[in-house]
Amino acid sequence: MLIAVGFGVAESLTLSLFLAPFAAGALGATVVAGAGGDLAPQVAVFAVVTAVCMLLFRPIARRHLRQPSTTKTGTAALVGRTALVLEPLTGPEGLGRIRLEGEVWTARAEDLAEIPAGHTVTVLEIRGATAIVSD
Repeated sequence: MLIAVGFGVAESLTLSLFLAPFAAGALGATVVAGAGGDLAPQVAVFAVVTAVCMLLFRPIARRHLRQPSTTKTGTAALVGRTALVLEPLTGPEGLGRIRLEGEVWTARAEDLAEIPAGHTVTVLEIRGATAIVSD
């Protein structure tokens, strides 16, 4: 039982799902020992339960560890958001200012069209400190 607890604690610290099958095997051996089984059946149950758990759960865990993060952070999280035009996007470069997520950004209209103040725009891309937006 102490070995099962030890493997369980170690697994909770590593979160790799490598030691959990050993904890399950040790728990199975504990059940056999509690039922009065000798050392040989305990070792056999430990080996079988550990192997079965490794074969069943380890591939699933590896798949989950390889999944890319879907959480966007930084400027990537701003793409697709809406913003309010504070200063009109005008001139040959279509530059102006927008309020995006509570911050004031320099913005450029995607197609260089004029967008008046007070309009809502969608952020298409962030280039440096400039948001590329469309109406």
